[in-house]
Amino acid sequence: MGGAVCSAICRKYPEETVLVCDMDSAKTADFREKYGCESVDSRTLAAQADYIFLGIKPQYMTDVLTEIRDVLAARLDAGERPVIVTMAAGLTMQWFRDVLALEMPVIRIMPNIPVSVGQGMIMYTCTEDVTEADKAEFLDRMALAGILDALPENLIDAGTAVSGCGPAFLCLILEAMADGGVACGLPRQKAMQYAAQTLLGTASVLLETGKHPGVFKDEVTSPGGSTIAGVKAMEDAGVRAGMMEAVMAAYRKNLELGKK
Repeated sequence: MGGAVCSAICRKYPEETVLVCDMDSAKTADFREKYGCESVDSRTLAAQADYIFLGIKPQYMTDVLTEIRDVLAARLDAGERPVIVTMAAGLTMQWFRDVLALEMPVIRIMPNIPVSVGQGMIMYTCTEDVTEADKAEFLDRMALAGILDALPENLIDAGTAVSGCGPAFLCLILEAMADGGVACGLPRQKAMQYAAQTLLGTASVLLETGKHPGVFKDEVTSPGGSTIAGVKAMEDAGVRAGMMEAVMAAYRKNLELGKK
């Protein structure tokens, strides 16, 4: 996820120096080649970056923050205002301040993988000391990532369960649709193309018109036709309930991560 966000920022500001740090040297080498990023260690990054994006799994976050805490403290003492940008599921902004024992600006985001192609959904929330200028600069730098939407922090975990985990859920649906097409005789490549383009087109209609999906479903479901037969089969299989439970299970897991 960190790499996807980095790629969007580099496309927006190709002339600026972007520092990257990762345990996987192959990843940093790839970004250096593609975008001209500079590979550094975590303490160097913390000492130089204006916006410090932390694309780290929650279980490793404490170790990383402990490693860079004194660097951040020194910058704050010198009158600098680096901004922490976290994309870790379950970890609140106050959690970062508590672990760091520093009162510093924090922006919490939850992007999804489509940011890598500029079609992401990015929820964000800020601590009270993130200024309007900080926020404007952050939003500008993220402009090519996709749609950014301010959301109260108490709803971030729920939003994550929909848009953060959603690409995996939708890929299961896409794969199943394509498998159905193959079972009916379509070549695999065509079945996948038809399913993916149909999902993209349907989402575009709903976003552009604001139409409720149930209304749109009714409009393409004629009496006694093939579509209603398929809808009935999906209801019999519990697809709707299964998707709802997937989102709720992801939400519960997000809450668990925040307690560790």
